[in-house]
Amino acid sequence: MSDSKPRRVVITGIGPISACGVGKAAFWSAIRAGKSGIGSVTGFDTSACKAKHAAEVRDWDATAFFPAHRLKRLDRYAQFSVASALLALEDAQLPWSRENPQPRVGVSFGTALGGISSAESEHAEFIKNGPKHVNPTLALQVFGGSAHSNIAIECGLRGVGTTNSNSCASGVVSVGEAYRYIRDHYADVMVAGGAEAPLSPLTFASFDFIKTMSRWTGEPAERACRPFDKDRDGFVMGEGGCSLILEEFEYAQKRGAPIYAEVLGYALNNDAYHMTGTLPDGDRVIACMREALAQSGVSADDIGYINAHASCTQLNDANEAMCIRKVFGERAVPKPGFEALPVSGTKPFTGHPFGATGAMETAICALALHEGWLPPTLHYQTPDPACAINVIPNHGIARPIRYALNNAFGFGGINAALVLAKVG
Repeated sequence: MSDSKPRRVVITGIGPISACGVGKAAFWSAIRAGKSGIGSVTGFDTSACKAKHAAEVRDWDATAFFPAHRLKRLDRYAQFSVASALLALEDAQLPWSRENPQPRVGVSFGTALGGISSAESEHAEFIKNGPKHVNPTLALQVFGGSAHSNIAIECGLRGVGTTNSNSCASGVVSVGEAYRYIRDHYADVMVAGGAEAPLSPLTFASFDFIKTMSRWTGEPAERACRPFDKDRDGFVMGEGGCSLILEEFEYAQKRGAPIYAEVLGYALNNDAYHMTGTLPDGDRVIACMREALAQSGVSADDIGYINAHASCTQLNDANEAMCIRKVFGERAVPKPGFEALPVSGTKPFTGHPFGATGAMETAICALALHEGWLPPTLHYQTPDPACAINVIPNHGIARPIRYALNNAFGFGGINAALVLAKVG
């Protein structure tokens, strides 16, 4: 199959479940309106933690997607996974049926922590009341692969099935791998995305202990997430899921599918340096962006927008900005009278739901290309000389573009990048 001519791959469906909106329309409307999904944690007591904020999917109604007998086997993580896939399939106008399974349609999903919150809550029940009181389906809920498995079961998708766990890069990796499967003739359609449900006391506290999360206590609460701002002090944990439908271009054309963007290039590598720190010279991040560009056949000069990883930590934002300057040269540096390359960090909308984030940000890039509107970096007030790039501040801009780059980086030095293009 790898000897066959590579095929074009397009995005035809988008299904986000996020703190700022459920479904493509609500999600994109919130982003266009500058509406953040971040607030004070409501699901559990944070009195023992310095961090107080998260991006919760409030008023989540799983019964809108699943009958009661299905919910018994789906924890919150799997609910986000499957429901986002159903939303994306609906958006793509792609029929599915368990009774008519599809051998050429597959699933490529990502998560950092899988069903960890279910394990945490059931462990508390185990300690308190013993093993007979633990959910009998716990073993089927906690493993990361329950995401793609449950999507496949729900929709009758018998093609490629995989869930990666590449930390905060997982969502971009899932899209990139789905792109490869279709490009190289192993599938015609893929559901690609990521999901995360990490908002539980121990998980939240574990990240608080290593001082990676924002400790903002001011008003408004959503200012806890401030990408590239000089006063940024860490990420804001989020939850949710996002699926995208990827199809072979001619397959999508023949069925008259809506096309948001084309996936042109994908790269993945590792710093091989530190579990939480980045290589000081940014060598592998730079190589990742350049490889994605080279694979896409698009030059650095052609990129019209970058959705940065921009996790809001002091070190990582500065390192990513430096790497962007290295790859894009003078285009990346804002100067009076010069239209520099626009960059935004969009986690102030969704928080940082780890493995789901990259899929959400890929969706944002696809919609930005399709709509000709670039999202802002909310809460950007004090420029940081260490982040001297052209950050889109606070309000989005109408600008038709042809090509976009999406970055995602994760613990363990994992680096991933995608290049997307407007179609038509």
